[in-house]
Amino acid sequence: MLKEILLTAPSPEGAISICVEVIYSDRRTLGLEVTAEGRVRARVPRRAGDRAVKEFVEKKKDWILEKYLLQKKRREERREAAGDRDYERDPALEARYRQLARRVIGQRVSYFAAKMGVTCGRISIREQKTRWGSCSGQGNLNFNWKLILMPPEILDYVVVHELAHRKQMNHSPAFWAEVERILPDWRERRRWLREKGGEV
Repeated sequence: MLKEILLTAPSPEGAISICVEVIYSDRRTLGLEVTAEGRVRARVPRRAGDRAVKEFVEKKKDWILEKYLLQKKRREERREAAGDRDYERDPALEARYRQLARRVIGQRVSYFAAKMGVTCGRISIREQKTRWGSCSGQGNLNFNWKLILMPPEILDYVVVHELAHRKQMNHSPAFWAEVERILPDWRERRRWLREKGGEV
């Protein structure tokens, strides 16, 4: 049984060699996946023969190349959005970023809280692994310091999102209406964050 297929495809950058990992399972159809990390997987039925799998991958070569290049572009954009990541090698630089994040996020929270007619408790700047921000039932707000590396409009979206929880501790239509009252283009900001930074 095949383990991988090496696919060569032309691109604006020249010929690209893409390794397609072949994964067998009890599924009935052949499918393809290109992950955010750029890994390409062909998921196929156990009964599928090598020739059929190769023909399927070759037939989908244009689709694979399109998605592969799209994910590559998104990874590059995420790297640009996060800066050159020198902070990973320089604790002093990270400390300065965290200090700047505390000041800027604090200012934006004060500005939008007044605009939205809400109050909040303690504001903490952390490095959550899966969230950009959160709001506790007691009104305490937590924000990821790496928001300072994001475009200002994205930082503002996360601040407004968490402050809206001071009125609605859910993601109901009433919650999103509150977000939209402040940021009419919140959907675009949320989409950017989901595609290039993660999800709140």
